[in-house]
Amino acid sequence: MSRFRPGRFIGVTAGTLVILAVGVYGPATLLGPLPTVSATLSTPAAGSAPTPPVLPAAGASAVTTIGTSAIGVEPAAIDSTAVDPIGVSGSADALPMASAAKIVTALVVLDAKPLTAKEPGPKLTISAADYQDYIDYSASFARTVVVFPGESWTERELLESLILGSSNNHADTLARWAYGSAPKFLDAASAWLATNGLGSTTMADATGLSTATAGTATDLARLAAIASSNPVIADIIAAPASSLAGRRGVDNTTAYLPKLGITGISRSYTDAAGVCFLFTAQVDAGDSTFTFAGAFIGEPDYDSLTADLTALMTSAQAGVGELPLLAQGDAYVRFESPWGDTASGVVRVAKTRVAWQAAPSEGATVKLVPFSTGRTGTVVGRVSTDVAGPTVSSPLVLDRAISNPGLGWRLLHPVPVIRAFIESRG
Repeated sequence: MSRFRPGRFIGVTAGTLVILAVGVYGPATLLGPLPTVSATLSTPAAGSAPTPPVLPAAGASAVTTIGTSAIGVEPAAIDSTAVDPIGVSGSADALPMASAAKIVTALVVLDAKPLTAKEPGPKLTISAADYQDYIDYSASFARTVVVFPGESWTERELLESLILGSSNNHADTLARWAYGSAPKFLDAASAWLATNGLGSTTMADATGLSTATAGTATDLARLAAIASSNPVIADIIAAPASSLAGRRGVDNTTAYLPKLGITGISRSYTDAAGVCFLFTAQVDAGDSTFTFAGAFIGEPDYDSLTADLTALMTSAQAGVGELPLLAQGDAYVRFESPWGDTASGVVRVAKTRVAWQAAPSEGATVKLVPFSTGRTGTVVGRVSTDVAGPTVSSPLVLDRAISNPGLGWRLLHPVPVIRAFIESRG
């Protein structure tokens, strides 16, 4: 029987460990992967100072982006409820909104009775109730367009009187015709507002004469954007009717300061709401046109509205331009290798957008690809941003090489090299 010999056991064990160590150390240090570089995110230096919209302190106001297009081309509408307003001022509460409510009425009616842009639509016969509305509103000096019992009006003519003439009697007529009764119309209006992300707006009537019919400036700016993208409403505003049923003229109440690039959608005044104005506006920048929507609620008078719109458009001329969303060469990450090489991940392809730079550019998202070495110009990730519109992105590349440190560094730094080897084996 052989005897256990401790010295021999220790020698064999030590030898085995040496062989294993050499078997791991050699491949790991000489042939294995290098440890990856460390990455620290950085923020590029700020560009030009933003120019926010100049908005009045009185009442409530907001402006929101519609889109950018080539000059002379209508912009492709964006979801205004999915982006933050460019600017907001005044009260954040829902305020009486006067005839801005009629734009909700028009959109809700078109939801039930859709038209194409040039289509006259079905005909409606003016009833005794419709005529009585005209008499009652006229007696209270509210805006009306005259009707007589038995007249035949097309849907398009009714909408023209509602939008261009701000006719209160036509608001009630359309609501009853489309939904059967005022309560059913209000239920439909509430559902439409919720569906379109305008949950801070309440419709208590079809006209806006009720002080309970109220909305926030942010909601109403978005309402203006929605209305401007509706082909029927846009066509009515772009080509005001010179006459309606019985060759009755309708004054265009929407137009205001068109020489400033403003297209009115709704303009009205009540004692409770003050002057209320929904609009879109355009500013040219290079070969592009930037279009935005706005709402001014509770303006004290028309002189104030004129001054405030002029100030807004002056700030738009200063703020709208070619916004460098991602500037070529800007560094968004700093790399350092364990052997001391350093480099930055910089934007390879610049991304710009004609927009209103109302706030500092923020919120860039960086996604990196792990690496150990790379030549100058090697793609190491992507940077993306959704400032002022849809997301854009660009590759991040090394601005200088991170080179292989060579065998000497590998042999003298076994711990990080072996760790990288083990990690690479899963």
